[in-house]
Amino acid sequence: MTKACDALIIGAGHNGLVCAFYLARAGLKVRIVEARDVVGGAAVTEEFAPGFRNSVASYTVSLLQPKVIADMRLADHGYRVIERPISNFLPQEDGGYLKLGGGLERTQAEFAKFSARDAEVLPAYYDALENVAELLRDLALRVPPNVGEGLRTLLDGARQGRRFAGLSLEQQRDVLDLFTKSARTMLDSWFESEAVKAAFGFDAVVGNYASPDTPGSAYVLLHHVFGEVNSRKGAWGHSVGGMGRITEIMAKVCRDHGVEISLESPVAKVLVDGGKAVGVRLVGGEEIAAARVIANVGPKLLYERLMDAADLPADFQRRISGFKVGSGTFRMNVALSELPRFTCLPEPGEHHQSGIILAPTLDYMDRAFLDAKQYGWSKAPIVEMLIPSTVDDSLAPEGCHVASLFCQQFAPELPAKEDGTLRDWDDEEEAAADCILDTVEKHAPGFRASIVGQTRLSPKGLERKFGLVGGDIMHGNMSLDQLWAARPVLGNGGYRGPVKGLYMCGAGTHPGGGVTGAPGHNAAAVILRDRGLFAPRWR
Repeated sequence: MTKACDALIIGAGHNGLVCAFYLARAGLKVRIVEARDVVGGAAVTEEFAPGFRNSVASYTVSLLQPKVIADMRLADHGYRVIERPISNFLPQEDGGYLKLGGGLERTQAEFAKFSARDAEVLPAYYDALENVAELLRDLALRVPPNVGEGLRTLLDGARQGRRFAGLSLEQQRDVLDLFTKSARTMLDSWFESEAVKAAFGFDAVVGNYASPDTPGSAYVLLHHVFGEVNSRKGAWGHSVGGMGRITEIMAKVCRDHGVEISLESPVAKVLVDGGKAVGVRLVGGEEIAAARVIANVGPKLLYERLMDAADLPADFQRRISGFKVGSGTFRMNVALSELPRFTCLPEPGEHHQSGIILAPTLDYMDRAFLDAKQYGWSKAPIVEMLIPSTVDDSLAPEGCHVASLFCQQFAPELPAKEDGTLRDWDDEEEAAADCILDTVEKHAPGFRASIVGQTRLSPKGLERKFGLVGGDIMHGNMSLDQLWAARPVLGNGGYRGPVKGLYMCGAGTHPGGGVTGAPGHNAAAVILRDRGLFAPRWR
């Protein structure tokens, strides 16, 4: 067995890198083992056609914690994010369009085209959302109270509950609405225009295999608004160099602090001896000893594929088997010879630098989900297009562009044919991609003719490439039963696994999915606290 390290991290995704940084800064000897030949997990930039580079899976920035950015001094090493001039652009079925963002007054003027009342109530809606978002920002870098630890659970719960207790009755009602209601129910109580409701409701289905009518979908909407870009809360932006540039910088910072990163080193099994995690065995047979094993992979992958059932408590196994995964996501990149020309707004403009949302109403989003459940995907899927080359010319040849197509709803497992024959995404990925391109073509005629290269990742493709079980970009559904202290399982929501010496630092823990760095930050805090009273103090 290879000489022991203080901490062995499975997976060099962004949370694993963040966790490694904090542990190494505190003096631990840290090693990361990564299955792929590149760091970054799902936050990577790759060339997919000659001269065309783009973010492969994750594709936009907002949720990365400012504390992580500052502590790792990412900006000193070239981290740069360009804010979108407007947040989103939504073409409408009647030939019109709606722009969201660019300042309150400007958004109100846009809303007034659809409803004077919606424009009037917008400031109050933003205030309500921001009050709850601020609560989430406060909780994001806090370790949830771990149920089952007696007095400590009560004290931790009380400390984190003080912020909620300090809210007004109206604000507490907003919290309840956003954590339990469907996006449609919540938005119906505020707005009357279908276009306006779609502009906000889209965030409720991002990485969420659900309808905007699904109870709890309002929370997913909220999860996507508690971030910030360049100190502007709620903003979104493009990472210069793609998302992979962020993780490349993180890896450099880690190596500068002595972290060893081993690529092309897939883990076959977490080794457990005497009820304690003692290391891992790689697929190639090498065994690596470690005082602590830290998993930056999803709970399903960790507990159902990398561990022996005999090493886990029976009740824990049962609950992990019921842990819900599958975000319903299909991801494409396309290389373009020119910018798409939208029928409703054909000339180049700020809308090309925003999130282009092809999902004009909540009903459209609901149909997409229902079709996916019945047929595997909708003939009119939900598509968000980003064209980062409009602000970062390093991604494409001069005059050309790259576009990310983030698409919902696509069944994690395809329903069987009427005769019971099983279907496979490998056989149907091309047809689904054609459906996506047809959807864009309807709004931007000539789009197909401008494509000079493309990549596509079905839910199965996302699992195969990145280890995302069920193609789940969040490492697990963001439903109320799988949040905070119950993520992934109540009693193991504090980043500790059910086996001594085993920890979790990925998006399958609080606060969940997105490129946040929060799980990695929080897991490191727990690990360092567990070292004991006389360990070096961590800040």
